[in-house]
Amino acid sequence: MALTITPFDAPLGAEVTGVDLRHDLNQEMVKKIYSAWLKHIVLVFRNQSLSTQEQVAFAQNFGSVGDRASPKHEQNEVANGYDGRIMLVTNKRDKNGKYIGSLQDGEMWFHHDMSYTPEPHKATLLHALELPSKGGNTKFANMYLGYQNVPVDIKKRVMGRKVLQAYNFTMLEKVDLDEDLKNIQHQWQPIFVKHPETGQTALYVSRLISMAIEDLERKESNKVLSQLIEIAEDSSLVYEHVWREGDLTMWDNRCSTHARTNFPPEERRLLRRCTIEGGEMIAAA
Repeated sequence: MALTITPFDAPLGAEVTGVDLRHDLNQEMVKKIYSAWLKHIVLVFRNQSLSTQEQVAFAQNFGSVGDRASPKHEQNEVANGYDGRIMLVTNKRDKNGKYIGSLQDGEMWFHHDMSYTPEPHKATLLHALELPSKGGNTKFANMYLGYQNVPVDIKKRVMGRKVLQAYNFTMLEKVDLDEDLKNIQHQWQPIFVKHPETGQTALYVSRLISMAIEDLERKESNKVLSQLIEIAEDSSLVYEHVWREGDLTMWDNRCSTHARTNFPPEERRLLRRCTIEGGEMIAAA
């Protein structure tokens, strides 16, 4: 069966079929997948059954697999035999009642992965192993379209400015700007970024992690940031992925945000995540 890439009827995303990711891919196939990823932002590979090693091996076709940003001593996964590259997104517990993974239950606001670091990882790969009967969907928003939808007056107001990205590993709670940030991972990033491979401009703010706009008083900063976040989360930009067991998604963190919907906490959800290293974000001209 030939590799087939079928775009979704959505602002971003495509389904990939006809490939078993457990096997080594030839360079032509890797090139085709990577090109489709740059074009569609989110790829969904159906009917996969990957071990941790196979998932990492597939990711390595596109770059170096990155380490997680959270301290190793705070990663539940390490105590269960995983290195610092793998996150288990799960509410599953061990025989002693302790969580084996991270981001256990509930909704999560829109965010870019690792935007609070100097060199955010360019891609995230998430593989669905166990799913609840409903909910736990992942929403993806197209930030190329987000940038296009920013009114001209706001673009002029903030073009060239940076936004403070800060994260304390919560899901529905922003960092308090009155706190001392020295113990919280944070980074000033461009509000509008130039994608290093496509050359397109994307909006780089999110509800969960974006805190303040450079050189604006807090009241004005909050107002403008709220406007940008509202634009970034408009439903016209969003594809909502309803997971099937065996799905592997791969998305571009430089030009998309993602969020999670709620799901029954008494039902188990288990997905395995790894990322691909990126680079410094480039300010759009």
